[in-house]
Amino acid sequence: MVAADSEGPNDRGVRQADLGLLVHWCVLPFRVLLVLTSHRGIQMYESDGSVMVYWHALDSGDASPVQAVFARGIASSGHFICVGTWSGRVLVFDIPAKGPNIVLSEELAAHPTSVTDIASEPAQGQDCVADMVTADDSGLLCIWRSGPEFKLSTQIPGFGVPCTSVQLWQGTIAAGYGNGQVRLYEASTGTLHIQINAHARAICALDLAPDVGKLLTAAEDTFVHIWKLSRSSESGYIEATLLL
Repeated sequence: MVAADSEGPNDRGVRQADLGLLVHWCVLPFRVLLVLTSHRGIQMYESDGSVMVYWHALDSGDASPVQAVFARGIASSGHFICVGTWSGRVLVFDIPAKGPNIVLSEELAAHPTSVTDIASEPAQGQDCVADMVTADDSGLLCIWRSGPEFKLSTQIPGFGVPCTSVQLWQGTIAAGYGNGQVRLYEASTGTLHIQINAHARAICALDLAPDVGKLLTAAEDTFVHIWKLSRSSESGYIEATLLL
């Protein structure tokens, strides 16, 4: 059992999910860590949850008294763990093969509003491949190449609607939005492949089965849909077929 810091604002209009109270298994090449976020900080545990190996307190900085402070969005890339924050910054932690000597190695500052989600996929040793995407409350997507120093590869502008969830699959970004749309983009160029009016209300979460190319979408309209993703042999674009 892992004890998380659950004390937080009592604002009736704020849900726990909005404050970034998240739990995520981060599978690194040499170890697995359990990462928890709250409005106070970021906790990292060994894979069995028995030992907390790292704690990072969130600095409210210039936040106003009515502004929520939180971490939201967790992903691992190589031997790094990335966590988004309320300020729009993405914290990059360098994880050793063992032990608690975790270091905050970098802060990525490309988002003007709070980070909503982060997704990554293995780059398979190709330095030119964009292997991480971050999203924010304005709908902006930032695509990164991970490494000793993360490099911003491409930005996909928002259109006034929050991007609530993102996934990466074979170099394709699947992005879910607050208006119920799902958009598929080419990660390397930011080119829009397809726009789907998937739900009647805001999308809450996306998930991917990468081996079979199936995308799951869940939304506030109470529906869950499953989509089959495939690449058109004619256009080379990714297509989505509704299965459920």
